Amino acid sequence: MASSMLSLGSTSLLPREINKDKLKLGPSGSNPFLRTKSLSRVTMSVSVKPSRFEGITMAPPDPILGVSEAFKADTNELKLNLGVGAYRTEELQPYVLNVVKKAENLMLERGDNKEYLPIEGLAAFNKATAELLFGAGHPVIKEQKVATIQGLSGTGSLRLAAALIERYFPGAKVLISAPTWGNHKNIFNDAKVPWSEYRYYDPKTIGLDFEGMIEDIKEAPEGSFILLHGCAHNPTGIDPTPEQWVKIADVVQEKNHIPFFDVAYQGFASGSLDEDAASVRLFAERGMEFFVAQSYSKNLGLYAERIGAINVVCSSADAATRVKSQLKRIARPMYSNPPVHGARIVANVVGDATMFGEWKAEMEMMAGRIKTVRQRLYDSLVSKDKSGKDWSFILKQIGMFSFTGLNKAQSDNMTNKWHVYMTKDGRISLAGLSMAKCEYLADAIIDSCHNVS
Repeated sequence: MASSMLSLGSTSLLPREINKDKLKLGPSGSNPFLRTKSLSRVTMSVSVKPSRFEGITMAPPDPILGVSEAFKADTNELKLNLGVGAYRTEELQPYVLNVVKKAENLMLERGDNKEYLPIEGLAAFNKATAELLFGAGHPVIKEQKVATIQGLSGTGSLRLAAALIERYFPGAKVLISAPTWGNHKNIFNDAKVPWSEYRYYDPKTIGLDFEGMIEDIKEAPEGSFILLHGCAHNPTGIDPTPEQWVKIADVVQEKNHIPFFDVAYQGFASGSLDEDAASVRLFAERGMEFFVAQSYSKNLGLYAERIGAINVVCSSADAATRVKSQLKRIARPMYSNPPVHGARIVANVVGDATMFGEWKAEMEMMAGRIKTVRQRLYDSLVSKDKSGKDWSFILKQIGMFSFTGLNKAQSDNMTNKWHVYMTKDGRISLAGLSMAKCEYLADAIIDSCHNVS
């Protein structure tokens, strides 16, 4: 019977391996194996189930970060990346502050560990960041009226505050400037906090529509949150004057609104930490309750460390304690606790008089380079453009950005013809521009402004 047994380990069944006299297949005695040369290939039909993720569509590219991706793919030697707000040297290279390197070396020398931080973050950082914002001797600090917790840079800090608004101020609306940083809307949308816009940019003057801004804040429902850029407004680079800030504070106070400051450029706009915090301190001196989100991406160059804070100024120490407890409650299921590296860098720099002085000097250097580039770009535009157009708005703006007034079609021309990568709202980052490239950029702007509608 051995000859009639089928080997299950065989890859094929050949007729000569089967005893046809002993094997009866079917009533007619026919043997299908004898009519087949080889059964070495077996065809199987397998049904493939559709993916459970079929309903998920492709997300659009990020309007800011997508610019860098397009820039990298461009092989033209003249290309310029003026999209992302990150400081570059005159050679257009990333810059790590010397004081940051010293702070990191200090951490290595001390042998700092990598244990979990508390939910609210590093205590030394929280103390330093609040004092940097309000001033160490400010009454809100002395009277413990500020609830501060470490956040994931400015974005994460804004998101924590948005969650607090959604939870404890149901139905309250946030007013944001038109235009504003692109991620503001995303943050409030994801937190399910309704928002609307107040007038800010005047395209006719390429300046501040102050009357429109005041009118819209007055007309907002009482108790609205008013999102304000503490300094170096993004994307326009247009800030209110000190006198206008007083008027804004008056109206906000009259309407019982709650200010919500986004401070991403303290010390990086003017080169002075105190000058760039003046708007926030004005509101604190009024005894108002408000939010302030902070970031150290720009002023310390800690882009990848994701280090920032959310501060809530309250009317009493008791209120601040309760607010802080709820911010911690929100943070716990969101990310548990924040990273330690960047927090220690900030605490080391601010907490050491020598390093703090060195940091201020480096900030002045970075802010100074941007101011110099801004002046050179203006000079190049004025000397090359014979149309009589007034380019002085460039000098009136502050910080790393300039709002050129170019529309989408003109911005597309900047990229497609001149290989200048920028956001489609006409914003350019002067931090990514060198003195050597100013004339080339001026040619691109003049061509796009006058030859593209």
